[in-house]
Amino acid sequence: MSLNPIFIRNANEVITLKGGSSAPVTGSNMKKLHVINNGSIWLEDGKIKAVGDDEELLHQYKNRLHESTVINAQGKIVMPGLVDPHTHLVYAGSRENEFTRRLHGSSYMEIMNAGGGIHATTKATREASFEQLYIESKKRLDAFLLHGVTTVEAKSGYGLTVESELKQLEVAKELNKSHSIDIVSTFMGAHAIPAHYKKAPEKYVELIIDEMIPKVVERKLAQFNDVFCEKGVFSPQQSRRILLAGFNHGLLPKIHADEIEPYGGAELAAEIGAVSADHLLRASEKGLRMMAENGVMGVLLPGTALFLMTECANGRNMIDLGVPIAISTDCNPGSSPTVSMPLMMNFACLTMGMTPEEAITSSTINAAHAIKCGHEIGSLEVGKKADVLILYAANYRQLQYHYGVNHTDTVIKAGKVVVKDGKLLR
Repeated sequence: MSLNPIFIRNANEVITLKGGSSAPVTGSNMKKLHVINNGSIWLEDGKIKAVGDDEELLHQYKNRLHESTVINAQGKIVMPGLVDPHTHLVYAGSRENEFTRRLHGSSYMEIMNAGGGIHATTKATREASFEQLYIESKKRLDAFLLHGVTTVEAKSGYGLTVESELKQLEVAKELNKSHSIDIVSTFMGAHAIPAHYKKAPEKYVELIIDEMIPKVVERKLAQFNDVFCEKGVFSPQQSRRILLAGFNHGLLPKIHADEIEPYGGAELAAEIGAVSADHLLRASEKGLRMMAENGVMGVLLPGTALFLMTECANGRNMIDLGVPIAISTDCNPGSSPTVSMPLMMNFACLTMGMTPEEAITSSTINAAHAIKCGHEIGSLEVGKKADVLILYAANYRQLQYHYGVNHTDTVIKAGKVVVKDGKLLR
């Protein structure tokens, strides 16, 4: 079904992020948003057809106004739909009891090693039906959409058996077909060592390499392969084997790196040419420099550090070193149970030393590059997918100044209005 053209007019600011489609934005360029004052956009056939000054576009399309839906964005800002490049979207269960335990001093790894953490969610997810996982995950996607997110990455990793890992990815695949939000899937069977493999972790590594990865690829369920490289989980050597095995089957490598202690994750990401290294709270200076030299994206998760009550990653230092940076919610039931990318943008400024401009770049065009989608989303440029966000804000600086506030007014996904006046359209 064809959609009527949409003409968004008179925006206080149109934040285009132009010029970053071919490669991630780094260094001082992350502060360049390319803002058009009193700007307008013409959307047609699910694509962006024109971006520019309102008077210019009005003259260009004056003979077609009658066939378009005109949206007056006066007093508001317009920007690309937000992209969340690191989520654990599909899962069952809740872990609020662990939050209380952490408030009383228990660490993340202590809880996990006692059978909580990832293991608790794994149990609930294994027991959940496909239908239950679909319904619960769809609710999260609806909430993401209300916060201006139009594309998410979704990892498996709460199954840790062949059957349950495939079930998670199948749910994500079905949601990608049925929901407005685009979902890019990542296989993460290497999220934890299952309890019954605790004394024989190598056997689980072999299961991932010999059975899980081939079946994921055979069913075309994922684009990326991720591993939790951390002391007490997967060693750098095991991580390398898993990531290279995935790469040999066509899955692009990602890595949960140096979250809890320095463990060589950033270095490994650079050595194997990973698309991204995520977390990086304890990454070494050497590893970060290697990432910068090899163009490895650093995906930072400010909400996770805050929720786990630990020191945040030094985003300021990473940007200054030339590491391309994206930010994400890390939506998951244990360490970041949130869907609010706007809040993560606030935290990026308040806890990681980033500027408002860098926070916007990190949640749009760079976040798109973190999932290999920068050529089609993440900026408002002619030819790109018409994923557009209209916000109740007089200028982009208010987005970070009003922390904890969702400014979303309208969300347009592939040229279709899916959120209007802050409410989902069914």
